[in-house]
Amino acid sequence: MIDEPGDLDPASPDPVELSPALLDRLATIRTDALNTLESGDPVYGVNTGMGNLSKRRLTTAEQSRHQRNLLRGRAVGGPPWLPPDEARAVLIGRLRTFLTGDAAVSVGLIHQLVALINSGHLPNIPAEGAGSAGEIIPLAHAFASLDPGPKEGIALLAGIPGATGRAALAAARAHQLADRLTAVGAAAIAVVGANRDPYQPAAGRGDDILTAELSRLRDLAGPEPDPRSLQAPVSFRVAGQVVAHVRRTLRQLDDAVERAFNGVTDSPAYLDGEFVGTAGFHGLDLTAYCDHLTAALAHAAEVSTARLHRLLDPTVTGLPAQLARDPGPQAGLVAVHKRAVAITHRFRRLTLPTAISTAETSNGQEDVQTFSWEAVGNLGEAIRLTRETTACELLAVRQAFALSARPVPPGLRPLFRAVDDVVPPIDNDRPFGEDLTAILTNVLTG
Repeated sequence: MIDEPGDLDPASPDPVELSPALLDRLATIRTDALNTLESGDPVYGVNTGMGNLSKRRLTTAEQSRHQRNLLRGRAVGGPPWLPPDEARAVLIGRLRTFLTGDAAVSVGLIHQLVALINSGHLPNIPAEGAGSAGEIIPLAHAFASLDPGPKEGIALLAGIPGATGRAALAAARAHQLADRLTAVGAAAIAVVGANRDPYQPAAGRGDDILTAELSRLRDLAGPEPDPRSLQAPVSFRVAGQVVAHVRRTLRQLDDAVERAFNGVTDSPAYLDGEFVGTAGFHGLDLTAYCDHLTAALAHAAEVSTARLHRLLDPTVTGLPAQLARDPGPQAGLVAVHKRAVAITHRFRRLTLPTAISTAETSNGQEDVQTFSWEAVGNLGEAIRLTRETTACELLAVRQAFALSARPVPPGLRPLFRAVDDVVPPIDNDRPFGEDLTAILTNVLTG
């Protein structure tokens, strides 16, 4: 039962049920807002046109059609569509902003939205092509099946609820991915017998996030009484700094998501008994931290790919070349590294700052954008690509343990059991893409 807006989680698959007390509060706000509308004062998008046409006042007859027309005329997107979990996150993001009361929508519209979320029959929402201040194009598709009343069409299109809901979902996935990055990095450290000095928690002084990450790595990798060398390659030594940065930027994104949900994003918003035009659609805060996390993941993927390369080198591991059982007749995992290299090359193109490319639309009325819809789309792709490089490294680490006399440290055994359940022992060359798909599907999901 949802009692407060903050109880609604876009990453949760559970059915949505709103408390009667919350609905009663929203009904009171709606009644007050309708009374305010009766004054006849201009209210943007309600009794006026939109964008550059906001100077045009609408007749009573025009107003009766206007809210539905707002949705129809802006549904100009097309495939590719968002996957179902992201589409659901968009709907929940919109519902959560409605529960603040700023939009002053009716309880009837909220019931429609809840029914759509719980039905499982999710709308087709374009993954690309927002191209406006805010995200009116994807939102027009998202809510095309709803029947809006006065002020409700523009409310459905206002702000950046879709990017915020998708960012909340991406953040939940990134938290799980960060834990996997730590575990796979620790496994690589353990299997090459890396010197544990760089992972001393004392080396994280002044940075609580780094200190905690170093402790996790050290605990998972276990002690190393006889390091193979005084210093392992840099890609092993910096594992703590790399994942700590992912976790730090992820925490910043979590905070930005909460600000986006809790702030005033409706325009016009119903605040203190009057309709107020706002700029809550300008999602620079959310965009910037999506970009920041995308860049952090790109670096993590590159470091993972570098460690994978070192894992194929006998001078680093003391194991057969390219982790082959019989180097020469067998190529081992060298092509797995090539796949990781291709992934990181593609990844770099996602790291261009999203908000740096404004353009005018609506005859100049909208003369800047932040492209938050695109920023969260890039982040989703960044998470997917990071999972792929992590899968490549995990397959190599698992093979390295199989070829060595080193035992898998206790803290890592559940992860390796999960890999062993879906990947047969590697004794010969084979289509390793099938093994990577099994790891992605069954071990690195979420």
